Amino acid sequence: MTDSSARLMTGSPGAAGAAGAVLLRGGSVLDADGEQVRADVLVEGGTVRAVGTDLPVPAGAHVVACDGRLVMPGFVDAHSHGGSLVFDEQVQLALLRQGVTTIVTGQDGVGPAPGDGSYADTYFAAIDGPHPTYRGGGIDGLLATYDGTTPLNVATLVPAGTVRHQVMGDESGPATADQLAAMRALVREGLAAGAVGLATGLDYVPGLFADTDELAVLCAEVAAADGLYVSHMRGGYEGNARAGLDEIADIVRASGVRAHVSHLHAPVDLAVTALDELAASGAPMSFDAYPYSRGCTILSMLLLPAALARPGTDDLALAIADDAGRTQVRGAVLDRVLTRADLGTGWAEQITLSHVPAAEFHALQGRTLAEAADATGTDPVDLALDVLVDSDLQVTAVMRVPRPRTADELAPLFRLAGHTAGSDGIFVGTHPHPRAYGTFARYLEDFARTGRLSWLEVQQHLSTTAVERLRLGRRGVLEPGAVADLVVVDPERVTAGSTYDQPMRPAEGIDDVLVAGVPVLVDGRLTHATPGAGLRRHERW
Repeated sequence: MTDSSARLMTGSPGAAGAAGAVLLRGGSVLDADGEQVRADVLVEGGTVRAVGTDLPVPAGAHVVACDGRLVMPGFVDAHSHGGSLVFDEQVQLALLRQGVTTIVTGQDGVGPAPGDGSYADTYFAAIDGPHPTYRGGGIDGLLATYDGTTPLNVATLVPAGTVRHQVMGDESGPATADQLAAMRALVREGLAAGAVGLATGLDYVPGLFADTDELAVLCAEVAAADGLYVSHMRGGYEGNARAGLDEIADIVRASGVRAHVSHLHAPVDLAVTALDELAASGAPMSFDAYPYSRGCTILSMLLLPAALARPGTDDLALAIADDAGRTQVRGAVLDRVLTRADLGTGWAEQITLSHVPAAEFHALQGRTLAEAADATGTDPVDLALDVLVDSDLQVTAVMRVPRPRTADELAPLFRLAGHTAGSDGIFVGTHPHPRAYGTFARYLEDFARTGRLSWLEVQQHLSTTAVERLRLGRRGVLEPGAVADLVVVDPERVTAGSTYDQPMRPAEGIDDVLVAGVPVLVDGRLTHATPGAGLRRHERW
């Protein structure tokens, strides 16, 4: 590793404001054929001004020595749960050390806007955390909270579950004509304010109550604005993924919307075949996926029937208040986990407690439900119910699938043109899934460095495709006129430090990052510059 005195040749990151000049000197870039070619990159006024050899150094420029390193467009986390926590320096560092310069939030149908943020702060507290400043103002007000306040960019989707909750609460029935009209208006307003699309979470309350026809009507608004429909599919993924993909295809055909699948995890042959067949039938869709086999979500969604999985604990506490009720709920939990394609008979060994706020159970974080039950002398179902009640349902869990997939097995899925990188990273808790700290570095380490994907393919999938699909403006490319969201990668050193045992270790090998032309990471450390913005949907360019 080149030391900081050699790499910071002139100027300083503090002097490199939005209009300052930055010269990335002596590194390499990828040409149209994917070859790494020696080139300097000159940045001025927040955009790339020139790419070429031996570029002159403007007076007062901040110069970064990039010898032996590769300059790439900043990476886009197409599925992020960092929107409320991106103001935290630990989260900023975790993202920037992976090369992420833009995150896309409002995922799984839950987000602060519309409304005052209280619904998301309650239901997804264990996933997104509370937003520190948003208290209303819709998508426009939410995006404004990121303007000049963070080193990263933040885009958002309109969260369909939050929209439904605003209009219908947690009602399980179909929407009336008036309710549907009110939801359409909220979606339309959010898109007009700059949201990049609409997100659903069809395994979460109240999104799971929305039928296909309701979703198609909302997606007609998205299609009219050239937004993207992003869906956590219905039904548990894995072996059941085709059913969820078919429902998205029906929505595409009914509304004309462009579609995208959230965190696609399924048998690779099943996923590749289904996506190819649906594209041929007139329903093409992109998708995000991460290079890990295990998932992570709120425990209530995995275990509880919908009627008991609503925000708060009153319903669950009342349901298990006596022996008869507890027996009934236990049966419902077992029916649910044993029939899920991604769980089954080994479910208690497959679920690891990630975030447990209840003080009595705090020490169980990092243990499987089976291990935790043994340690406490109880049954996994009873333990899970008690943990959920005492934690106000704010419990997350890492979920191991029945058969992990290797990098070689995942590569055919990641090579598909519609693939984008998304971490689905959750930063809440003391034992999170390592994907929050490692997804993008792991792509570079396990796929680009090994040749499973070319560096050009990885650049496309970690940056360009997401920018194009989500209409994020002139980003995702390294050419004159593009926004200078840039990362400098050491191809031989980039490594994901996080593991399931040590999930909060930062990545290595990306030490210099620019956002809007401003150095935000220098020699692996934050500069405390905040050139990030709430990104509004752009027309295609």
